[in-house]
Amino acid sequence: VANNSIKTSKYNFFTFLPLNLFEQFQRIANAYFLFLLILQLIPQISSLAWFTTVVPLVLVLAVSGVKDAIDDFVRSVFLTCTLELEQKWMNVQVGDIIKLENNNFVTADLLLLSSSEPHSLTLPWHAIIAITAKPPFLVTLGEIRCEAPNNKLDKFTGTLTLRGEKYALDNEKMLLRGCTIRNTEWCFGLVIYAGPDTKLMQNSGKTTFKRTSIDRLMNVLVLVIFAFLALMCLILAIGNGIWEHDKGYYFQVYLPWAEGVNSAPYSGFLMFWSYVIILNTVVPISLYVSVEIIRLGNSFYIDWDRKMYYPLNDTPAQARTTTLNEELGQIKYIFSDKTGTLTQNIMCFNKCSINGKSYGDVYDMSGQRIEINENTEKVDFSYNPLADPKFAFYDHSLVEAVKLNDVPTHRFFRLLSLCHTVMPEEKKEGNLVYQAQSPDEGALVTAARNFGFVFRARTPETITVVEMGETKIYKLLAILDFNNVRKRMSVIVRSPEGDLTLYCKGADTILYELLHPSCNSLKEETTEHLNEFAGEGLRTLVVAYKSLEEDYFQDWIRRHHEASTALEGREDKLSELYEEIEKDLMLLGATAIEDKLQDGVPQTIETLAKANIKIWVLTGDKQETAMNIGYSCNLLNDDMEDVFVIEGSTSDDVLNELRNARKKMKPDSFPDSDEINIQFQKSSKNQIILPDEQANGMYGLVITGHSLAYALEGNMELELVRTACMCKVVICCRVTPLQKAQVVELVKKYKKAVTLAIGDGANDVSMIKTAHIGVGISGQEGMQAVLSSDFSFAQFRYLQRLLLVHGRWSYIRMCKFLKYFFYKNFAFTLVHFWYGFFSGFSAQTVYDEWFITLYNLVYTSLPVLGMSLFDQDVDDHWSMVFPQLYVPGQQNLYFNKVVFVKCMLQGVYSSLILFFIPYGAMYNTVRSDGKAIADYQSFALMAQTCLLIVVSVQIGLDTSYWTVVNQFFIWGSLSVYFAITFTMYSDGMYLIFTASFPFIGTARNTLSQPNVWLAIFLSITLCVLPVVGFRFLKAQLKPTPSDKVRRYLIEPEILAHRRRLRRTSTRRSGYAFSHQHGFGALIMSGRNMRPKSPFATTGTFSPNRSAASSEKPLIGQETRS
Repeated sequence: VANNSIKTSKYNFFTFLPLNLFEQFQRIANAYFLFLLILQLIPQISSLAWFTTVVPLVLVLAVSGVKDAIDDFVRSVFLTCTLELEQKWMNVQVGDIIKLENNNFVTADLLLLSSSEPHSLTLPWHAIIAITAKPPFLVTLGEIRCEAPNNKLDKFTGTLTLRGEKYALDNEKMLLRGCTIRNTEWCFGLVIYAGPDTKLMQNSGKTTFKRTSIDRLMNVLVLVIFAFLALMCLILAIGNGIWEHDKGYYFQVYLPWAEGVNSAPYSGFLMFWSYVIILNTVVPISLYVSVEIIRLGNSFYIDWDRKMYYPLNDTPAQARTTTLNEELGQIKYIFSDKTGTLTQNIMCFNKCSINGKSYGDVYDMSGQRIEINENTEKVDFSYNPLADPKFAFYDHSLVEAVKLNDVPTHRFFRLLSLCHTVMPEEKKEGNLVYQAQSPDEGALVTAARNFGFVFRARTPETITVVEMGETKIYKLLAILDFNNVRKRMSVIVRSPEGDLTLYCKGADTILYELLHPSCNSLKEETTEHLNEFAGEGLRTLVVAYKSLEEDYFQDWIRRHHEASTALEGREDKLSELYEEIEKDLMLLGATAIEDKLQDGVPQTIETLAKANIKIWVLTGDKQETAMNIGYSCNLLNDDMEDVFVIEGSTSDDVLNELRNARKKMKPDSFPDSDEINIQFQKSSKNQIILPDEQANGMYGLVITGHSLAYALEGNMELELVRTACMCKVVICCRVTPLQKAQVVELVKKYKKAVTLAIGDGANDVSMIKTAHIGVGISGQEGMQAVLSSDFSFAQFRYLQRLLLVHGRWSYIRMCKFLKYFFYKNFAFTLVHFWYGFFSGFSAQTVYDEWFITLYNLVYTSLPVLGMSLFDQDVDDHWSMVFPQLYVPGQQNLYFNKVVFVKCMLQGVYSSLILFFIPYGAMYNTVRSDGKAIADYQSFALMAQTCLLIVVSVQIGLDTSYWTVVNQFFIWGSLSVYFAITFTMYSDGMYLIFTASFPFIGTARNTLSQPNVWLAIFLSITLCVLPVVGFRFLKAQLKPTPSDKVRRYLIEPEILAHRRRLRRTSTRRSGYAFSHQHGFGALIMSGRNMRPKSPFATTGTFSPNRSAASSEKPLIGQETRS
């Protein structure tokens, strides 16, 4: 029987060693060192001891393995949930009946059996409202047959056979893992799918082994180095064969050939492998140890950053993996969830326009509008005993209008208290709770409540409202439901006085077409207010009413009943009737609701946009809601030439809409002569990497989920990615978790760019795993996203610091490290190559073997680590002020194949200087007392001293940010070198370990000569002077962004004043309902009602309560019970 355990780790106790070693030996360098170890075990070609390779290799594998084990252990955390027997999630099995309570996560895919409120509505914030199974039942002796596990969130097919009868099971009776139970005390469910079979996990994808682009580049470069190494060894081997043939053969009396060597070609063959061992330091194994240490250190900086700590829920930023830090400095595309990531999903009634007068702003005595802050005096609602104490409003004139019995004002709030589908609930004495289909509705009904029009109760036939302390019961005659075409809803009620009235609210663009001509002047005034509200990023809604005649209504309701029971064309007939009665409406005014964004979201998005990062929003929410958020957080604005909406219902429609959009953005992208079209025609089988295409302006793209499904098919995906990537912003609405991952994979496939996905819920796991970098927001949505992420924090605004500071620094530090490391090892190794031409190609080393052993481990390791852990081109403040500094990382300018070739050439040049200057200085040289010093040992000491000082000066030139640690490491390494050298070359060491330390007295004899130090100074000057000159000229003629910031030579666009975020003036309806039909018919049917008194005691309601705790459900599946 399948259990409910979910494996978020890659390893277990038995598979860790083989799998981890397999992953580590995928690094070509590690496999190369294993090959070297095998070579060193062959006596005929071994020129170095075997332990010189074994110890570093084991150290590298151990350090990397421990780090991987720690990273994986963090992922293997199981969440627990309170069940009837207090069981962990992992112990739940298919067929179990489990009990869940309010605010519990749904532990597996469940068939709902019964709940505390079997007829109630389940009300997630951005979801469909559905009804659970009819009368409560428990499975006693029955059988369930259902479809195989799949990733379709909106479909489920099965049958229940119970006592000989069959019952149909569909998605309406299912609770999917990852949802949260809301507004329900308890429920029982039967586990249908568990563990990896759940629809959530079917959508989550596999845990992949992520590598950075620098890792992949290093693998390529290592192959290049191997080829270069093989070429050098081949040249030296051929040289040895020629030398042994011409001279060595006749010189065997003094220098006999090794045992088994009987010809010059065979000697050359053996020397080839000997030089492979000697020259292997062009790819030192310490490179990978250092890389892991640098990544680990930069990960700690993220963990320790107090500016990314969120004190409200005690959540620090966390680097959950230590292998991807530098990738944070190269992000080009960000894929973000909306609800809970960009927004708090909290709606507040902010302003309104009633009968041509705007309310909500606060003015001082001189008539100047003042900014509302925490010190601004709030409206006192104490006159209303039913008011919500958490509701805040600041314009006292609106309260005065209500108290003065202003007729339009009363009619406005009466409409808000009647025209909705909100359900009131009072489970505890004095605690009235509104269960709203959307946060918008909850905010509007709460506003009406506070201004004296309290919605108290509803039945299928009535709505009870307390108007200014007087209880009134309105007869509910009809609900004209919302859908995504109508973009409005209406109710028809009969007042206690017998008046028939239609109340309507909806999008301004729709309702304006339905107004009576007498409203034209009021419409102009209201339009001005709507523009002001929209300019402040508020979600607007227009409200209107119409008085109905009794005879007309009776005829209409008769035709409505006939249409609602028609077998054919029911929807069209009802739509015609709705259009008929919703004409000649009288305008009342407009509402303005603020959709609470997370703190700093607009500023963060603006900053990231300046860093040339494109942001795509992938959400399961409605198109209109997502677009409203797009405007609120400054993703979409009026500066854009156009915002394309792709909503075709067929493949051809979607293709035409995409092509029309691309034609408008870049008309010249269609001819056959276009570069990408040619590439596409030639490379039908090979993967295409699309170059960046520039549109002729700024554009946005909005695409719905069903259109996206067509766009992701076949060759249409190329059309989608071309069109979308030309846009500044892309918003994908009503998408499933799998579609989120497919969109991310699409960009990874066709664009040479690093991607980042950020989300906070279970339905974001798939795209988080798919992107190069996955970021989880640890908030109210549980831990699923965080457990699958590479980095996590509590607020979206921390993303800019993660990328622009930590990511950029990590990338720059890693690039500097690699450039310096390859340079110093080329300079170190190639001296052996030049020496081979003067030593008969005999594979003799230039340096003392102890220097070879300690060069990378002791003498040069700490200075480069100091630079790689502490270096900053500019500090964190300027990194945030000038986001343009981030662009070079996206273009991979600081380390690429060209930069590597430059490092290689610099290393070749330095090696020539470091060999021939000491060689010339030593050639036929005598000391001041006439004794010769032109011996091998003196030359070796002089060459290695020159080398170490040169690379130390080079690290000083590469360091931009000096600290005490850098100074200590550089000067300390030089001091340690001289201390170890004089110690090892002393008489005492020679007497104790004669065979191991043959360079007796070399240090004091050689380094005491002035001409030696003069040669060392000359070598340093010749090695460093070209570097200093080149960097000086480059800083003057072609400065980097960092140079410009440091020297205040800032380009005009960088120096431009950082303008305040400008609000757009496009009106956006706040009618944030589902794209599915509303549930007015459900309310009218009474199936959702429980017998209760229509009059409840006074209670309190806060629209923030449910919003603050709402769990974002899976797309296509909403929380029910």
